[in-house]
Amino acid sequence: MHAGSLAFTAPAAAPRWQRWLVFSPLARIVYFVVLFVALSMLYGLATHAMGPATTPLGKGLRELVFRAAGPLLAYLLLVKLIERRPVRELSLRRLVPQGALGLLAGVLLFSAVVGVLWLLGSYHVVGTNPGAHWLAALMTVGLGAGIGEEIMFRGVLYRVVEEGLGSWIALAVSALFFGAVHLNNPGATLWAGLAIAIEAGILFGLIYHLTRSLWVCMGLHAAWNFVQGTVYGIPVSGTRADGWLVSTRSGPDWLSGGVFGAEASVVALALCSLVSLVLLAVALRRGSLVPPAWRR
Repeated sequence: MHAGSLAFTAPAAAPRWQRWLVFSPLARIVYFVVLFVALSMLYGLATHAMGPATTPLGKGLRELVFRAAGPLLAYLLLVKLIERRPVRELSLRRLVPQGALGLLAGVLLFSAVVGVLWLLGSYHVVGTNPGAHWLAALMTVGLGAGIGEEIMFRGVLYRVVEEGLGSWIALAVSALFFGAVHLNNPGATLWAGLAIAIEAGILFGLIYHLTRSLWVCMGLHAAWNFVQGTVYGIPVSGTRADGWLVSTRSGPDWLSGGVFGAEASVVALALCSLVSLVLLAVALRRGSLVPPAWRR
């Protein structure tokens, strides 16, 4: 039952050297990284030849391609050339229903975070900004981050580690790496990275585990980022917000999230952790958590 829930298992007839150098989890992660770096370098050369983008829309489009298209193409090459299987986790038939479910969940979850901050007297709307550059934000911190980061951290890191080391270790590894990459963002602190690892890394990992689909993860991630910055005017992981609502947050950083944004708020941590606990309870009840390969 556990093996059937995994996207890939090494062919039974593969010789030992292929199992280690081609099909092992570590080898496939390395192949993805090499493909992604190579594609990023090619894209960098192409954009350099085209010259600088001069408009916010042009800059946003270039960043969307860099953030999303590179990881997506590297992932498809990994699946088709190395794993040689259908990309069920990105099935086009599931795009609309599961993507819409993720978008709705992201809007509702982050709106709940803002609602609690408002009730606690931390979130304040001081004006509106109808001229916010929403399309550029949608392409970069929305779709770009939602697609690219979910491919890297759930499609590759969580999925491949789970195939070798099991669900528990995959959750921990993918969440810690996801939090760690945000430590380079403006205003990041160790607390902010740890909060993202727990509230988002574990949540997205469990969503992928239960659905075996990346569309829900991508939709939730994109919607969370977009409504945070463009609707509610709150910095997205340290990135300055240009929102339709002009807002401020008061109180200690552990409550408001400080300059990093609401991801570093204990409110976001508590609400997302509550959802994660519900999802974990579902996984335990189904018996779907995958044990390490040596126990299967």
